Amino acid sequence: MLRLLAAAAVAGVLVAAVSLPAVGGAGLTVNAATDELHLQPEELKEPPLPEKTVLLDANGKQFAQFYFENRESVPLDQVSELMKTAIVAIEDDRFYQHGAIDLEGTFRAFAKNSAGGGDVQGGSSITQQYVKLVRLNSAETKEAKAAAIAPTVSRKLNELRYALAIEEKYTKPEILERYLNISYFGAGAYGIQAASKRFFGKPASKLNLWEAATLAGAVQNPSRTDPNAGKESRQRLLDRRNTVLDRMAELGKITPQEAQEAKAKKLGFKDTPVPGDCDSSPYPYFCLYVKYEMLNNEVFGKTPALRKRQLERGGLTIKTTLDPKAQEASEKAIKRYVKTSDKPVASQAMVVPGTGAIKGMAASRKYGQSKKKNEISYNLPADGIHGGGRGFQAGSTFKMFTLVTALGEGLKIDDGFGTGSAYNAPSYGAFRDCKGNSVGDPKHDIHNSSEGGGGFKTLTTGTLGSVNTFFMRLEQEVGLCDVVKTAKSLGIKRADGDKLQEVETFTLGVNEMDPVTVAAAYATLGARGAYCKPMAITEIRDRDNKATAYKPQCKQVLDEEVADAATHIMSGVFTKGTMSEYGGIGRPAAGKTGTTDAYTAAWFAGFTPDLASAVSLGDPRGAFKHDLTGVTIGGQYYSYVYGATISGQIWNASMSRALKGVDPTSFTPVNMDRFGGCSGGRCAPKPPPKPKGDSGDRGGDHGGDDGGDGPPSPPDPNGGAPIVIP
Repeated sequence: MLRLLAAAAVAGVLVAAVSLPAVGGAGLTVNAATDELHLQPEELKEPPLPEKTVLLDANGKQFAQFYFENRESVPLDQVSELMKTAIVAIEDDRFYQHGAIDLEGTFRAFAKNSAGGGDVQGGSSITQQYVKLVRLNSAETKEAKAAAIAPTVSRKLNELRYALAIEEKYTKPEILERYLNISYFGAGAYGIQAASKRFFGKPASKLNLWEAATLAGAVQNPSRTDPNAGKESRQRLLDRRNTVLDRMAELGKITPQEAQEAKAKKLGFKDTPVPGDCDSSPYPYFCLYVKYEMLNNEVFGKTPALRKRQLERGGLTIKTTLDPKAQEASEKAIKRYVKTSDKPVASQAMVVPGTGAIKGMAASRKYGQSKKKNEISYNLPADGIHGGGRGFQAGSTFKMFTLVTALGEGLKIDDGFGTGSAYNAPSYGAFRDCKGNSVGDPKHDIHNSSEGGGGFKTLTTGTLGSVNTFFMRLEQEVGLCDVVKTAKSLGIKRADGDKLQEVETFTLGVNEMDPVTVAAAYATLGARGAYCKPMAITEIRDRDNKATAYKPQCKQVLDEEVADAATHIMSGVFTKGTMSEYGGIGRPAAGKTGTTDAYTAAWFAGFTPDLASAVSLGDPRGAFKHDLTGVTIGGQYYSYVYGATISGQIWNASMSRALKGVDPTSFTPVNMDRFGGCSGGRCAPKPPPKPKGDSGDRGGDHGGDDGGDGPPSPPDPNGGAPIVIP
């Protein structure tokens, strides 16, 4: 038997010698080849084939896919019988009769090639072809890939050894299944299922005779018959299809009439698009978040290279938290107020309190590379590590962290102090960062915007009016570092990955943020002090259908009653505060507007017990150079854009729609025994007696004091107005 195998191997080498001049010119003889033979079966390493990874929304519907090779492996019973017949007829018609090596086919190919004329026949069995393709796919470098197909005797003999082992390891149907799934058919399609969908828009199980013959013909030289390469390549593919049909008729697999009828058909190449990556996803920003979470999080692989390989080749099914209803609500609300053609861009993220599940991520601009279409090429609602940009200063949304810190340190909801229209640090040491450095600046004037001339403010009235000078004084009282620690405990970190700027104006939101991070921080209050890390992935199922579930990562970071007290105060933002002009959403909700220094960005962040959200608005060309004054957004002109103006309305519209059909959940009432009233020394002074004839009190909480994020005061025409941080 070994002698027969040796003879077959030598014949195979001779066929290669005739077919490949580089070998033929080497003066190879049968004796020389025989000396090299050690034809014992040798185990072939068969790494898993690159398979596409798909992303599913919370309802199980696919919305994106990633692939290194467009492949979708299927079992043989999901391939039409005509396809199996066609591929065997043209590539190895004695496949079911011979072993690893087909002596008859090899010598026939040798004889035909020696005679010259016509196409060169290879003589390799389907098993040998499978071996070559496995080795080619396993090669990681260009050099290794070249070696896997090099025209050398040693390569051919190694393939024969591996083929012997494959024939012992698998049945013929199993070999055919593996061959059909690994083969390249052209047009970027790997494997019979992907090829069938790409060429004809149908699964491999539905292929008819001429379609099956087309794909069977494409395997021999897919680069020459690639239908995407042009008219000549399509004609070569058509000719090759007809050759397959003739061979099937010659072998009696179909009748001559069937062959003629099939040959009369047009090629029928449909060029079915194969979307990949996030560019073609209907939800590109959410897709980007998942992609970068997979690439950057060690939970999904020990090294970046391994994680990338898993995403592109692993054949994973990734179930996400994306809620199509919430996503649509966000997209429609943004579209209502901001156009895709506007230079300022609105972006939003929705996060569930108590789990951190991201339900939706949207932006006013489309994702893409076209500047002409005003597209943007990074993940607007997310931070840099998830494919985002630098973000925008968060403005007065950061006042929430100072409020929470004050309540946690024992202040009551009516505690307060008198404030003026401007604030200056009493000393450099009045503010210290968490390293103990003095960061106060007595020379830096901080003014109110439209809060009037000041007056006595409490935690409640100062928050509802978003009074800058009050919050500067409050931050001074509780300590800058304590406020920073509170913010960090609620997941706050800069969008660009740099360290937080621990400066005296920290409470006024001078750090650049992203909507996902801010929404998750506000969701902490909705969950009564439980911070949950934003999560987009709930389950990953591998190619073997083994599932790994991912649970929320939550931690109680605030006293529940402190969170309740802060919620109680911020609920008034919709009725008595900076959102009172626009109202609420018809259910218990709380939040905070945010307008930045010089109107460079505008925010609204808010929450219910069921859903939290943050909306940012700014100009990605440069927020300070292109501020939100004298701008037209959504077809409407604005002298100034405040947090409530656009972002607040987007928040209202999107949250109302996203929560439609969800029974309202009430907030836990504030513990008034603990937080009600005011403590000694912090209570409002008694008003002086009214003069006779006076119509009423005109204190700091009345006429004209409509909040730091409300309607603006006119700018100084001389350009000498002090810095304003609403």
